[in-house]
Amino acid sequence: MPARLNQLDVSTPVGIAARVTASARTTASRMSPDVEGWLDGKRRQPFESTIIPLDELTEPNGWRYAADTGNLEHHSGRFFSVEGLHVRTNHGHVREWWQPILVQRDIAILGIIAKEFDGVLHFLLQAKMEPGNADLVQLSPTVQATSSNYTQVHRGTRAPYVEYFTEPDRGRVLVDILQSEQGAWFHLKRNRNVVVEVTDDVPLHEDFCWLTLGQIGRLLQRRNVMNMDARTVLGCLPIAGPARGPDGEDVYDGAPPDSTEPDGLHTMTEILSWFTGRKSEYELSARLVPLNSVVGWRRDTEKISPEGSGNFSIVGVRVNARTREVHSWKQPLLAPHGLGLAGLVVRRIGGRLHALVRAEVLPGNRDTVELGPTVRFMMDDYAGTPAERRPEFLDHMLSARQGVLYDVVQSEEGGRFHYAETRYLVVEAGDDFSLRVPPDFAWMTVEQLLALQRHSYYLSIEARTLLLCLNNL
Repeated sequence: MPARLNQLDVSTPVGIAARVTASARTTASRMSPDVEGWLDGKRRQPFESTIIPLDELTEPNGWRYAADTGNLEHHSGRFFSVEGLHVRTNHGHVREWWQPILVQRDIAILGIIAKEFDGVLHFLLQAKMEPGNADLVQLSPTVQATSSNYTQVHRGTRAPYVEYFTEPDRGRVLVDILQSEQGAWFHLKRNRNVVVEVTDDVPLHEDFCWLTLGQIGRLLQRRNVMNMDARTVLGCLPIAGPARGPDGEDVYDGAPPDSTEPDGLHTMTEILSWFTGRKSEYELSARLVPLNSVVGWRRDTEKISPEGSGNFSIVGVRVNARTREVHSWKQPLLAPHGLGLAGLVVRRIGGRLHALVRAEVLPGNRDTVELGPTVRFMMDDYAGTPAERRPEFLDHMLSARQGVLYDVVQSEEGGRFHYAETRYLVVEAGDDFSLRVPPDFAWMTVEQLLALQRHSYYLSIEARTLLLCLNNL
């Protein structure tokens, strides 16, 4: 255990950060199963997720196309809908377009229960089947449910452990933040990212397991094991700030990483001023319109798809899963066309690790701009995109042969997307990589990004995943 942790008050933010850091350094636990074998066993269960024609979704108690708008919606009016979006902006190469978009007005709970065993924080994760997961079963938060789910609009069983997040005084809150999801595919979506620490005994259901953050860090090195919702919640945990002991060793003293002191290339005040400037400069009109009025898209019995090139289609799936609250159902999913890339350039500046982030304008953002990775790109577009229209730094990242710190494909939300996979890439640049960057980019220390992540709507979902992976290397 790192020095000086036992001198800290564990009830303070400083103490919590130190305990999280200690958990991140613990890579074995008597409380945990052989996770890979356990998860493989869960994946061998008789699950089904089959692509079906969209028209097979429309039935009396299922999905329907609204008569006046053509929007694809659930008969209950809950869960989510597929609607149209008309976008105008003064940013980027394309200034106006139409597209379908997922609209989910429910705020979902993405909740993780934490508990201390043998003096180390563990986190309760679920082996959860989602119809759009590439491997069907991935590790998810303890609870991953919209209000439509946990109020049982689907008439299924109650999600295990949901009472820890809906009833007061069940435990001590370590994290409770509203965060966004993919602004290219969701309209103003937000989820409640929450971690609750308990001291009482927690009954362990068969599809759940306790893991330290260090064990989770190792699983992040594997493709499609840790789902997107678990990544975003865990990324909101505070991490202790590094210092140096008398012998030069790392000493995690729990200093909260939200200081405005000039400990990086820019102070936090300068960063917030730059971010506000980006928001002020860019205009974005993203107006919901009837799905049947969307220009450049067609709907047939099979799917909703772009008439020319495009990044995704809307498809239908039939699902059977005995481990879910409802054992069988049908639903639409957004199916991306190919692999995405989310890449982060990092560089040591003045001895401190900095990340190059971009002010990203996406139609589903709640406040126009969020901080995204250095590069976010759909790789199927690469061959057809002229070099001068490719994102800045894309070719630098793809050609990197040295300094690759992280390079793993991870799945996005399997409950709304079908086989949505992103290659998450972190490349450390050398001292010859210029500190002068275009106006949409800024260098920030890892500690500054962690501080911003503890607040709503600063970091995009891709940036939060990359930061979690970087911190768990």
